[in-house]
Amino acid sequence: MSIGNSILNMVEKAGNRLPDPVTIFLILIGIVVTVSVFAAGSGLEATHPVTGDTIAAQSLLSGENIRRLLTEYTQIFVNFPPLGLVLVVMIGAGVAERTGLFAAGLRALVGWVPATLLTATLVFAGVMGNLAVDAGYVVLIPLGGLVFASVGRHPIAGIAATFAGVSAGFSANLAPGPLEPLLLGITQTAAQFIDPDWGLNILSNYFFIVALTPAVVIAGTFVTHRIIEPRLGPWTPPGTESDDAPEATTQLSSAENRGLLMAGLVLLAITVTVVYLVWPSNGILWDASSEGSELTPFFNSIVAISMLTFLLAGMAYGIGAGTIKSDKDVVKMASDAMGDMGIYIVLAFSMAMFLALFAWSNLGTILAIGGAATLQESGLPAPVLLIAMVLLTAVLNLFVGSASAKWAMLAPVAVPMLMLLGIGPDATTAAYRVGDGATNIITPLMPYMPLVLVFARRYMPEFGLGSLIATMLPYSIAILIVSMSVLGIFVVLDLPLGPGFAPVTIDPSTLTSGSN
Repeated sequence: MSIGNSILNMVEKAGNRLPDPVTIFLILIGIVVTVSVFAAGSGLEATHPVTGDTIAAQSLLSGENIRRLLTEYTQIFVNFPPLGLVLVVMIGAGVAERTGLFAAGLRALVGWVPATLLTATLVFAGVMGNLAVDAGYVVLIPLGGLVFASVGRHPIAGIAATFAGVSAGFSANLAPGPLEPLLLGITQTAAQFIDPDWGLNILSNYFFIVALTPAVVIAGTFVTHRIIEPRLGPWTPPGTESDDAPEATTQLSSAENRGLLMAGLVLLAITVTVVYLVWPSNGILWDASSEGSELTPFFNSIVAISMLTFLLAGMAYGIGAGTIKSDKDVVKMASDAMGDMGIYIVLAFSMAMFLALFAWSNLGTILAIGGAATLQESGLPAPVLLIAMVLLTAVLNLFVGSASAKWAMLAPVAVPMLMLLGIGPDATTAAYRVGDGATNIITPLMPYMPLVLVFARRYMPEFGLGSLIATMLPYSIAILIVSMSVLGIFVVLDLPLGPGFAPVTIDPSTLTSGSN
């Protein structure tokens, strides 16, 4: 066994010993409660660099905080920022996915492209497939292998290129998806440790994810052509084929084409309507008096617009394709989508409690002030600090797969600390997304890794986990490099990462550490 496979086996075993993310947050709650008692008893405090107030550690076992927890228990959960946003969007997205709109649209995208752009299109389709994660993994990845095999190219390369787009390009897209409210809602909660009035709309990383899309496509295409296909060699179909992997096809039936046509007409109508609503002369989603941006009403309506777009387009496709027979079908699809969110709701509950208790203890603010003062003395520039955030996330992602779970652990310290150094929460979130996406395809703990192995073994029965990791590692490194480069360009040139509210800038010279 090679050293590389030995290391991967160690990582897999260590990861399998980790408890469920919900349990992890319960453990973290216990740690925060214990630390808060000792911190408050020792008089740990810091001076807020903005207000000058003294921030003292609070014991979470004090009578006041116990009473607060018991009386605000429900509100803590209900008011958890990502919860309502994600559930609302998923009502519409669930209908669109279950009618077959996402799957048919992605298959059509791949089927219409010329052979010279095949690899780039597969990677791009994978990136766009992030809007519907299950459709991207279950439909596009086997489709990538089939398309490559049909033109005489190695199907494993097609699977790898598509896998890279779907998973490593998870934070890139041309349209905001469910990940935006999920991550940025956590960011907002963490940012308010420093400034309770700080607001962050879910498009604050939009320019960045759009710029990241061609970078991921170029990196994925380059690695496929220059590294993966030469390494795999010519494709020789085996004498027998396994039936374990599901079949995929680019051919659309007449019903599916009719459904896509109807969905396209609905999308066109929605686009025209939204443009009308934000038109400066009389748009009801345009307000010149809004603080931060004239489009603030539009930004605040993104969640509702996304939900309605997915819902109406999905219904139109379902009616045209025949997957919706009556209103009962729509209700069932929406209900099934909410059923799939059960594990997220439980996870959100534990995350909400952890974030609330962490905020009440003041430990995050004290750590942020002390850490920011230390980083200021180090003299490290902002790009170096963001690189450190990227690399930390990339390594942690090998052990904890959930993007929201990792961010809920990192954000309460990282966001306030970097805010105090003049780095906006939007930039810190973007750095986290770069690290989180790059190593998705090389961790055995990724939930879809066994499924990808099934797809690959249809063409190479001996293809194992080590083979898959070795195939995906060049994509991981390349996408990490180009993504960090894109982020560096935004930071160095001081480009906005998204529209809407301007990031908070705090003069680092005002930092004063009062920690005991």
